[in-house]
Amino acid sequence: MKKILMTLFVALTTLGVQAQTLDVNMSGVTYRFNAADCGEMTYGSNGTILTINGKTFTVSNNSITIDTDGTPMDDHCVEVAYNGTSAKVVASGDLMDSLTVSVDNAKVNITQNDAVAEEITYTLSGTSTDGQFYMTGSYKATVELNGLTLTNTTGAPVYINDGKRIDFSVKKGTENTLKDTSASTDKGCLYCKGHLEMKGKGTLNIYAYGSKAHGINAGEYFEMKNCMVNILAATKDGVNCNEYFLMESGTLKISGTGDDGIQVSLDGETSTGETIDHEDEDTGNFYMIDGTIIVDVTATAAKGIKADGSITVTAGTITATTSGNGEWDSDELKTKASSCMSADGDMTVNGGTLTLTSTGAGGKGLNVDGLLTVNDGTITVNTSGNACVYTGSAINNNYTGNLDRYDSDYKSVAKGIKAGTKTLKSAYSSSTLSNNQKTNPNYYDFTGGLVITGGTVHVKTSGNGAEGIESKSNISISGGEVAVVAYDDAINSGNDFTVSGGTVLAYATHNDGMDSNGNMTISGGTVYAIGASSPEVAIDANSEAQKKLTFSGGNLVAVGGLESGSTLSQACKATSSWSSNTWYGLYSNGTLVFAFKTPNASRNSQMVVSTSGTTTLFPLSISGGTNYLLDYANTGGSYTKGTQISLSSYSGGNSGGGPGGGGGPWGW
Repeated sequence: MKKILMTLFVALTTLGVQAQTLDVNMSGVTYRFNAADCGEMTYGSNGTILTINGKTFTVSNNSITIDTDGTPMDDHCVEVAYNGTSAKVVASGDLMDSLTVSVDNAKVNITQNDAVAEEITYTLSGTSTDGQFYMTGSYKATVELNGLTLTNTTGAPVYINDGKRIDFSVKKGTENTLKDTSASTDKGCLYCKGHLEMKGKGTLNIYAYGSKAHGINAGEYFEMKNCMVNILAATKDGVNCNEYFLMESGTLKISGTGDDGIQVSLDGETSTGETIDHEDEDTGNFYMIDGTIIVDVTATAAKGIKADGSITVTAGTITATTSGNGEWDSDELKTKASSCMSADGDMTVNGGTLTLTSTGAGGKGLNVDGLLTVNDGTITVNTSGNACVYTGSAINNNYTGNLDRYDSDYKSVAKGIKAGTKTLKSAYSSSTLSNNQKTNPNYYDFTGGLVITGGTVHVKTSGNGAEGIESKSNISISGGEVAVVAYDDAINSGNDFTVSGGTVLAYATHNDGMDSNGNMTISGGTVYAIGASSPEVAIDANSEAQKKLTFSGGNLVAVGGLESGSTLSQACKATSSWSSNTWYGLYSNGTLVFAFKTPNASRNSQMVVSTSGTTTLFPLSISGGTNYLLDYANTGGSYTKGTQISLSSYSGGNSGGGPGGGGGPWGW
């Protein structure tokens, strides 16, 4: 051995060191030194110990080679190359005293010692049908995928048992695939104990078949930037994380899940399921800054995106589709249904594009327990499922009968947007309240609600009992474009409803257009409300609970009339001489302020109109322009008037359909 070492030193001296490496093989792991950096190497103890750059090797237990084709390595780097049933690990020489490495066929287990104080980069490449990368540590690290196809038949193919920040990089131009099998009991196909920051400009495909497996499971927060991630199968959630989820850029596609698409949980639940106080912590929250998220989930009562905290969307595109039916929760004794996006806290939309489609029974587009605020952006919601009803012995996911016969806990009806929470005041019991009292807001406490100041909100619902927009609390619209076509109430508030600006279409095919269980106040904007045939009305307030509709300004078209007892401080006019599926122009002092199309089916015959000036109404022929309000309005076209419609004075007086409008108990 001494002679071999002497020859090694001579070779390094005489061959030169350009593009050469010195590899030390220890227990199946290669530690690589760049020959140019080796300097003077010494050995002692009768030639049994070799020292390279201050690192000491036992010569008798290791082999040392000079590789004239070796690729030089930066410090703090580890390369793992998979090849069938084997894996080769090469680490930079400076890490010899920092890592404990074991290799069992293609399963690599690396432990960083606690003294590591500089970030190590692990680069994974190659292919194996039964391999794993398992890393344990207590210092932040980077894991880079560089053309990796890795299946683990017994667990997660990538398991990072490190509670610190992990940069998970998908190298530009590479395609990578991770897959487990049903034999795995790990929590994720890609599991990270700590903070997972996914980045890069490559592609990662994930198939999570393990019995407990999420596609990606992060023990703390999850961030994503630039890369493309396709989660194509997951027994549980597509992405499951604690603390928060942050989408900065890139594309995330999720399908084939057995549960939610994205689940953001509160960090720190106790073993008994109690929740730790998270005041002032950023936990349970979902943030969309930019990028693209496409989620398609089919599981029963699954959520496309579920945040145990709040949701904030600033920009980017979210397309979420749910098709799962509802279910009966025997623990909570209530029905549960799917929703495209759901927040236990608040939700704020400041921009971006949300396209939400739910086809399952009782499914919802947006389901927000707190305050939903829309300042900008575009939200498009379509739901088509019928009601989900628990009959006492079985679940009916295609219920088309009378919903009034079932208590609210025993049914879930589809809603485009649901926001806010109402709870019975502690002084009252549901079992002792009359039906009228149950729809009287004076008996309830309200939290959250809906505020729209800008943007575009389009909602269509068609299933039995389905409402378009429902707030369990208040509604305030001061700007933007809001257009709803719904089976039941188009827009319903559990408490007060205020419109002071914006443009609103509320078209209900079977109930009231706009329905408030508190006061209804319209002071500005343009409101086009369409109610079903009598006794339903276009705009309804809860006069049975001494609440009132007040109209004081703006442009108004109400097909079906207004709630009796209304206060109308801006003059209103009425006519029954109008035709269905026809364009009309609403004029103020001779200026067109609103071009609209009437519904294409028989409605309540009376149309009420109003503007801030002298109000006139004409049928129109329209050429060109741009349709908006779900094609029930037009702007920028060429308009030809027909014969002026005769209008009469109107002071209100149409009857509503019952407390809070015709919605009945299922609206609650």
